[in-house]
Amino acid sequence: MSRVRADEEEYWHSSKFRAFTFDDEDDELSQLKESKRAVNSLRDIVDDDDDDLERVSWSGEPVGSISWSIKETTSGSTSSLDGRDSSLQKGSSSYAALPKQASSYSLSSLFKGRNKLSSFQSLSDALTDTGVKNYAPELRRPKAEYKDYSSDWSPKDTVRRMQRGKVCSLERFRSLQDKLVLLDEAVAGHDGNVITAVLIFLKRTLRREILFRELEVRQVALCHLIHFLREMGEQKFLLDLLRFLDRTEEVALSQYREHLNIQDVEKRREFLKGCIGLPFSAEDNTHIQDHYTLLERQIIIEANDRRLETAGESELFRKYPRKASILNMPLVTTLFYSCFYHYTEAEGMFSSPTNLKKTFKIPDKQFVLTALAARAKLRAWGDVDALLTTKNWLGYTKKKAPIGFHRVVEILQRNNAPVQVLQEYVRLVEDVETRLNLATKYKCHDVVIETYRDLKDRVQLTAYKCKVERGSAEEEKINSILSN
Repeated sequence: MSRVRADEEEYWHSSKFRAFTFDDEDDELSQLKESKRAVNSLRDIVDDDDDDLERVSWSGEPVGSISWSIKETTSGSTSSLDGRDSSLQKGSSSYAALPKQASSYSLSSLFKGRNKLSSFQSLSDALTDTGVKNYAPELRRPKAEYKDYSSDWSPKDTVRRMQRGKVCSLERFRSLQDKLVLLDEAVAGHDGNVITAVLIFLKRTLRREILFRELEVRQVALCHLIHFLREMGEQKFLLDLLRFLDRTEEVALSQYREHLNIQDVEKRREFLKGCIGLPFSAEDNTHIQDHYTLLERQIIIEANDRRLETAGESELFRKYPRKASILNMPLVTTLFYSCFYHYTEAEGMFSSPTNLKKTFKIPDKQFVLTALAARAKLRAWGDVDALLTTKNWLGYTKKKAPIGFHRVVEILQRNNAPVQVLQEYVRLVEDVETRLNLATKYKCHDVVIETYRDLKDRVQLTAYKCKVERGSAEEEKINSILSN
């Protein structure tokens, strides 16, 4: 150590450098050469084992490390220079003891995280070398883009940027007045997504009473919030809002909708029973009562039919097994089920179709349409005939269809009714043109022939003769009519 210190002192005292004078005739090139020789001679004082030396930057971090790269990249050019000047003045002794060798590092080694002279690469090699992991930090964004996150945007500018999909922080709007102006600007922009986003912000940052009071005079925003709460299932918040607005019927309906989330049938029945006393309108209150009564009937019917099906006591259940449970089904489905499995039961039974019709005041058209479809599916043509037959006060019977006989024919045809059954009801269609169309479509030849005969239309009757089979009873009937 004494030898090294002596060499250092000898070097400094024996330097060839002269003091600067304006009369100095050396040019810049000669000065550069002298500086280079001085640095090389200074490097000889330190050991040559560069591989074992840990290179240190002004901040104390090893040169080429990831943390050094991040700090050097993210720092501004002005602050970097100032920092280095100040550290140079304060730590000159450390620099003299352990000099920074700037010539041993390239830009590529900095980005690759290398610190060896042997790993020197050019910038183009560093960018194209995909086999080495890149430790370079993400480059800082242009200053213009930082304006997106600034707090200088007005409510109107904020809404416009939100409409364009820009990221805008709403946290800067702290006062109630600023938040209401923001909401008004969002409503004026007619963008539902922006309105909903602002409402979510207000819902999170305002007390409920204040929010409800301000929304009461802003109907557009109020409708958006109500729809949002219903979609998100925030039932408690929605009920509080509706109660504040004194919308009692909507509160009752919102509570009634909760039955959809109840899976247990007994719990749902009890819930519906509790909904009967809610402040519904007169019409809605009737529907709630019917819903409760229907579910009660379905529970009784389901328990009885399940027992019959399991025990195998009913031939109808063995021939036509049930495909699903009757629980929670609509009234029309329940009526169809009852007409299919319990059509002949007495009126006093809960599962009787007649009992359902009287209890729930089902119109005649709906009852006939549903019962006809159920009995036709079972091919019970006798029940179909009895369903459409009525008696007057004198005891005379006649066919009557509240839904129209043309619809009766269509239902029977969909259930593959025989031609004899179809012809009976096609004849009862009053409109001649409709009757001819149905008879021709479903090949009810007797009805077509009789209709043309009543119309005394020889031309159409002769033309229709070509559409029947030669030598059939229909052809003979046409020839007999034409000869007379």
